[in-house]
Amino acid sequence: MIRSIFLVSFGFLLLSTSVSAQCFLDKKGNVIIDASGKPCANTVISAVPFLRITPDARAGAMGDVGIAVSTDANAMHYNTSKLAFAEERAGVSATYTPWLRALGLNDMYIAYLSGYSKVNDRQAVGISARYFSLGEINFTDDNGTPTGTGSPNELELNGGFAQKLTNNLSVGINAKFIYSNLASGVDVGGQRAKIGYAGAADMSLSYRTQVKRAGQRLKDNFSLGLSVTNIGSKISYTNSANKDYLPANLGLGSAYQFNIDDYNSITIALDVNKLMVPTPQPKVIRNTDGTTSTNPDWDNSGQAGIPDYKEYSPIGSVFKSFNDAPGGFSEELKEFTYSLGMEYWYDKQFAVRAGYFNENKLKGGRKYLTLGLGIKYNIFGLNFSYLVPTTAQRNPLDNTLRFSLLFDFGAIGAEN
Repeated sequence: MIRSIFLVSFGFLLLSTSVSAQCFLDKKGNVIIDASGKPCANTVISAVPFLRITPDARAGAMGDVGIAVSTDANAMHYNTSKLAFAEERAGVSATYTPWLRALGLNDMYIAYLSGYSKVNDRQAVGISARYFSLGEINFTDDNGTPTGTGSPNELELNGGFAQKLTNNLSVGINAKFIYSNLASGVDVGGQRAKIGYAGAADMSLSYRTQVKRAGQRLKDNFSLGLSVTNIGSKISYTNSANKDYLPANLGLGSAYQFNIDDYNSITIALDVNKLMVPTPQPKVIRNTDGTTSTNPDWDNSGQAGIPDYKEYSPIGSVFKSFNDAPGGFSEELKEFTYSLGMEYWYDKQFAVRAGYFNENKLKGGRKYLTLGLGIKYNIFGLNFSYLVPTTAQRNPLDNTLRFSLLFDFGAIGAEN
């Protein structure tokens, strides 16, 4: 039964044209409502959402912040330009994240491997690989008759380059390959599913400076980051013209590190993210006189019932995503997510972390508290994180412990 969650989601991706088919735009209040008149969720939808899952335990313990915090080997996911500011010449990280463990599943997980190397004082290169295993799934037809088994999986391969423009400013760029095999060869709703392929790019900026506080011997560190990720081709799992967008994202981050003394430091970080994917449009409008009519913004092109919001080019969809919400500007603001994180280090060897993630209830409703620890000794580091939901909505990482291993090869050279 639990496995059917995956098939329902995949079938929706293939066949559905709008989640708002059960909701409509009320022109009187310019809001999305359901048949009873209550506010209706209008979640922004994309393919391969695993690209937006926080891959490492450090950020996972800090409310998923990562755009502007200090550099480690996991920077490739958040902001590649940070690699130019890496203090060590090279580093590697490996993370294992159990998936849906709270539901008793033991064969679903995300594995993430990343690393970087400094070319010189101003340049760095990085690579990463992310693998998402959905375990073994039993496929059935519409009558419940078994049709076989499969092992859905997804993969991202990523390579990046970072360059300092000045001593305080750097830029970064990534190129990535995306493979998504959810139900290849299976008939879903009368369509033969196939493997999905896509290519994408990331672009990022980082600014870092030191701040002198009155009465303090040590300077603090302040950083800002801008990251535009997953800008690339659409992806399809059938031969249909109905293709889906990648989870293109705009992220802004800031972090302030208070260097209290030689042994103690505290970092406070804030990330704001928005998916640059067109908002689903409801097919039906309720007019101010109470009558209903077809939404003219739903399908003007007449391409086999494919809604207009799914027909933009990959670049056009990015720009359209900032002014297309049916509920206007107030709904656009609801599409931003907020992450707040804190990290305390003692002697650069022991860390305590906490954070909070918030998403509007009409745009997904994810809200959770995160906690974690970090240990660093010589060339070796170990991070743990734990997620605690703060609403009744289930999260795939509910009460799940995940961990990251880090290796700092710069420390080897420092000892020799």
